[in-house]
Amino acid sequence: MEPLIARSPWGPRGFLPGRRSALAAAASLGLSFALPPLTGRAAERRGAERAKSLLVLWMQGGMSQLETFDPHPGTAIGGPTKAVRTALPGVQFADLLPRTAERADRLNLVRSLTSAEGDHERATYFLKTGYRPDPTVRHPSAGAVAAYASPPEGLAIPAHVALAPAQWPPRGGYLGPRFDAFQVHNPGGPPANLTDVAAPARRERRLAGLDVLSRSFAAGRPGQLSRMRHDEATAEAVAMMDSPQADAFEIAEEPEALRAAYGDTRFGRGCLVARRLIETGVRAVEVTLNGFDTHADNFGGMATQTATLDPALSALLDDLTARDLLQSTVVLVMTEFGRTPRINPLDGRDHWPKGFSCLVGGGGLASGRVIGATDPAGEKPPTDPVSVQDLFATVFDSLGIDPEEEEMTPIGRPLKRAEGTPLTALRA
Repeated sequence: MEPLIARSPWGPRGFLPGRRSALAAAASLGLSFALPPLTGRAAERRGAERAKSLLVLWMQGGMSQLETFDPHPGTAIGGPTKAVRTALPGVQFADLLPRTAERADRLNLVRSLTSAEGDHERATYFLKTGYRPDPTVRHPSAGAVAAYASPPEGLAIPAHVALAPAQWPPRGGYLGPRFDAFQVHNPGGPPANLTDVAAPARRERRLAGLDVLSRSFAAGRPGQLSRMRHDEATAEAVAMMDSPQADAFEIAEEPEALRAAYGDTRFGRGCLVARRLIETGVRAVEVTLNGFDTHADNFGGMATQTATLDPALSALLDDLTARDLLQSTVVLVMTEFGRTPRINPLDGRDHWPKGFSCLVGGGGLASGRVIGATDPAGEKPPTDPVSVQDLFATVFDSLGIDPEEEEMTPIGRPLKRAEGTPLTALRA
């Protein structure tokens, strides 16, 4: 395992100054400045007509492949975990995911994802950006690239959103803080500081006062105001406050039975909000389920985690399918690394980047395919290994984003959107 680099790859304190703080500051002024909402037709586009979105379900902490998508029951490495049949002939999931198993044919299963990063922070950076940490550059997350490369039209809410984010949310990297994910820590209700409480006259006075401050700051500082994006961030914030599109963050109007199907959990509500955001036109959404760092009591911990994951993921797949959104949404279920075949003395599993699992599908990709296999004895490398770089190239290619296209970083260094090659096995 490589040592943690001295400077966090995410920037000071693990984050870059971004959209959320600017929105909160502007919202506290009680400003109101609306952009036109999406038209009815734009809100109802489906399939080939609709620009594709990326939905990442992030399993924070290192989810065990052996208790989810790659069980080895009856072996020394399998532990007490049993298996259930899936909708794919001959393919089994852990018995902790019975509902997801019934829908396994809607996505693809990669059982041989490999990484060179076994530290939480470095691995998270790698699996969210497709690049290993480099002290000379901060790479954008996949969601930031999607929002940048395919900006949505007529969208008054952020194009890149993180729901229930954990320690290292997705960032804009060298694309700039405007592509940082807008963070919603308690999904299901209105985001904090979004309600306009000022009377119209008072709002106008505050807006005028803010304009005076901006012009005063700009005096003698040519170019500085535009680089800070203060005016743009303020306009985006106040537009969002008055837009009916902001209702996509709330789930109260959803049928009670549907909310119950997702599960009354932070993650379940986040998955339902994610569907609503994508239906509205948001380009990239990440929903986090924390708590997979099972160095001790792996089997009890995984039972708890999958009790949240299974209903939410299965309901999400049903919902996306019923609303004809799956073919325009790339769904990616992943984690920073897997867990060791060896069970440690604390009845836990440790970090294992050498061969772990992810689910990927929708967005015009094939479905029901399985790539790679791991050794039931836990001694040999996985067959048909898939690199993180190839996974990212596959996702971008499916989104209609050329992974070979280069972007120029602020220091004049050209970098490809992804270093890998799209997986031909996942092409429809």
